[in-house]
Amino acid sequence: MTINIRKATEADFPAILGLIKELALFEKAPEKVTNTVEQMKEEQGLFRSIVAETKTGEIVGMALYFFAYYTWVGKSLYLDDLYVKETHRKLKIGTALLNEVMEIARIENCKRVRWQVLHWNENAINLYKKVGAFIDEEWLNCDFDAEGIRKFKANQVENIDKSDETSHI
Repeated sequence: MTINIRKATEADFPAILGLIKELALFEKAPEKVTNTVEQMKEEQGLFRSIVAETKTGEIVGMALYFFAYYTWVGKSLYLDDLYVKETHRKLKIGTALLNEVMEIARIENCKRVRWQVLHWNENAINLYKKVGAFIDEEWLNCDFDAEGIRKFKANQVENIDKSDETSHI
């Protein structure tokens, strides 16, 4: 099967969002996807994506990434999602997407490429180990969702007030 790896365009956003939703289902968290094609269009300056496309034009895989700055090393590429449709796995499409991501990181002079993988996703972990990735089991993720961000300030004020009260006892 011939697969073309190419830079995604805005016209690809519906297919990319479809793959994101498939990935969320695979990761047992479909309800967590709140992104929309409209939001992707509004925020497209914040991310980049490459897609794997068949000869017939079907998008069967994607890698979505953005550039970040890590204080210890500098400019880095963060690979947010790499996903291949289940019907097209075992055809080295994931490896081709990862190869392209690494080439982009090299061209962009990145000092690090980072991503996450669920501890139970053995196929992905095996691929990442096979290509030489270091799987860090020491660091934990810390996240705030949109609601948590909104509530953060109020919680901080509330917690500061309580800690001040107890420190005076």
